Amino acid sequence: MDIVVVGSVALDTIHTPHAVGRDLLGGSAAYFALAAATLSSVGVVAVVGEDFPSEHLRLLDGHGIDLEGLERRPGASFRWEGEYGASLKERRSLRTELGVFADFHPRLPARYRDAGVLFLANIHPDLQREVLASAGKPKLIAVDTMDFWIRGALASLRAVIARVDLLLVNDEEAALLTGHSALPEAVAAIRAMGPGIVVVKKGPHGVVALGPWGWLALPALPVEDVRDPTGAGDSFAGGLLGSLAGRDWHDRDAVASALAVATATASCAVEGSGVSALALLSRTGLRERCRRLREMTRFELPGE
Repeated sequence: MDIVVVGSVALDTIHTPHAVGRDLLGGSAAYFALAAATLSSVGVVAVVGEDFPSEHLRLLDGHGIDLEGLERRPGASFRWEGEYGASLKERRSLRTELGVFADFHPRLPARYRDAGVLFLANIHPDLQREVLASAGKPKLIAVDTMDFWIRGALASLRAVIARVDLLLVNDEEAALLTGHSALPEAVAAIRAMGPGIVVVKKGPHGVVALGPWGWLALPALPVEDVRDPTGAGDSFAGGLLGSLAGRDWHDRDAVASALAVATATASCAVEGSGVSALALLSRTGLRERCRRLREMTRFELPGE
């Protein structure tokens, strides 16, 4: 197995100006796994309740995603309901019901400990630390977080950050974590905390990353008809690590290529409700999106 993701698998109800989707497959681990599975083998560590629809499990299994680490427990599944405004830039949470996720303590099946990549999705830093204590020796450990944990569990989060190779944040989280409003200073300060690579997701404004090779930056692929931004960040992470699995994250070109794949994957994810567009992404479609991104960023140097 190439990658193990530890996170949430949920049932989402999503209101957009286009439609309302109820009990959609959601959660950070679901989006990530579907994105990463386009290029790599993925195992999921999460928990669902007895009410979780079988068709969602069949969708994940149909994409070759290993579900041995997905526990099914008595009780209700994690449910989230949210609403987007007309521009799809503002999101309001209407309902969050943790269900069985409230008492979730991740357990990695024995064979998951041999995975080359471990991704700790956006869950409590204490749970991320539990996983790190039981994991084997992945060649790449990546972690995602959010402002809620930066504000409420900073000491635990910093202990996690000190042990990982790659951290994903957005620019607001980078500023909150470091106290630096200027992005270059904030990212440099985060790297000093431990991660070899810091990736800053900027949504429709692209991505920047700082690693041992210096800075990398890419624009976002323009999407003419955004239907649902939910899970775009997790899909980005899945594309990134799906591409990096089996490659050397210290290599600049490997990371540049992976950032392009991540950008292309995220552009697909927002084109459908929930995971619907992401579930249809093929290697051929992904390559075509990467080709378009390369053409967007190609230019000649000015003459001397």
